[in-house]
Amino acid sequence: MLNLTWINTLVTLFQHGSFKAAAESLGLAQPTVSQHIQKLEEQLGIALVQRGRGGCHPTAAAERLMPVAVSMLDLNERAMAAVRGEQWRVGASSNIGIYLLQPHVRSFLAEQRGTAIDLVINNNPTIAQKLSQAEIDMAILEWWQPQDGFESRPWRNEPLVVIVPTDHPFACLPEITSAHLAGMALIGGESGTGTGRLLTDFFGRLDQVPRVSMQLGSTEAVKQAVRAGLGISLVLASTVTQEVKAGALCAIPLAGAGLSKKLMLVWRTTFGVQVPHFIQHLLANPTGQSSVTSMSVRPL
Repeated sequence: MLNLTWINTLVTLFQHGSFKAAAESLGLAQPTVSQHIQKLEEQLGIALVQRGRGGCHPTAAAERLMPVAVSMLDLNERAMAAVRGEQWRVGASSNIGIYLLQPHVRSFLAEQRGTAIDLVINNNPTIAQKLSQAEIDMAILEWWQPQDGFESRPWRNEPLVVIVPTDHPFACLPEITSAHLAGMALIGGESGTGTGRLLTDFFGRLDQVPRVSMQLGSTEAVKQAVRAGLGISLVLASTVTQEVKAGALCAIPLAGAGLSKKLMLVWRTTFGVQVPHFIQHLLANPTGQSSVTSMSVRPL
């Protein structure tokens, strides 16, 4: 097992560039810093530090080690905070973290004085990976593939709407049918959110599923592209509330039962039978579903 004290000394050494500066930062004697590095090199059986006039630099082996070393120290810090009940690290896919989750974090912190939440927002696959690698404690995702060692529960259903510029021919439609979209091109946003799977189910036939004309990576980029007249897209209704109210975009629901996305709460079962307090808070306060009707309001 690697000694975290030695790992911390190594990371500090490369951050400061010299044994003297590292010793001052750590509050240790310089020979102690040298001893930590020597023991770590002996344990790994390879040199980690190159000494020169310009200071200390990592060897090729140390460069490979450093990202893992930093993660180890970060995980250790989070473990200590978790034991003290001070902080939870919550991950959220971009749309959820940007448009839906912030009020829930605020209300939870108001109820749970002395508790802190470190909110990590990224694309859906990255958040799922961070959860699997124990870099976060729990996650709220647009799409989740069930895995052993994790528990998940649905949080809320979010309807999907087609967004178009205000002068688009679709802007006057009360709803969008599969015939309207068959064979069309849609501007794509964040990948790995499960929207493609929903579209496949909605159309039934693969040859009718709209193709992706661009993959812009975020809903904000998609909204700007649609406003600029570069195409149309399919997004969560809650992500375009402000634009619809301002008359900048039109959002039209899909015909029939429409399409909705089930947002999932996921956490590791290492928490035991107890559901994490923040997950309990979200389950008790889903705030209902976004209104598709309100999304279809047309600008005057």
